[in-house]
Amino acid sequence: MAQPPKPAETKRRIRDSDSAPFIYFDTAGAYGVTGGAVQIELVARILVPLTDGGVSVELLTTGRLRCTPAGARHLQESIQKTLDMLSHPQPAPAAGTATLN
Repeated sequence: MAQPPKPAETKRRIRDSDSAPFIYFDTAGAYGVTGGAVQIELVARILVPLTDGGVSVELLTTGRLRCTPAGARHLQESIQKTLDMLSHPQPAPAAGTATLN
């Protein structure tokens, strides 16, 4: 008896993880390829208070991406689709008139 076809890789259900970090960054500070793996360093601009009341601006590594070339292409596609969404903003919801009881 023939086995049913397996679902496509992109159709797999994604399990959620409460421990997955949120990574904020302002730029990709460095990137490269080593042994076929894509490497990207994510960097955020931070403000550090000084003892004299001033502020120093520093750059801090907030994450390190390591992935296969296929993973990098998926990330690139997701980022492009997200940027496309920004060019078509959703209208603001109308003000509600309902009252709370």
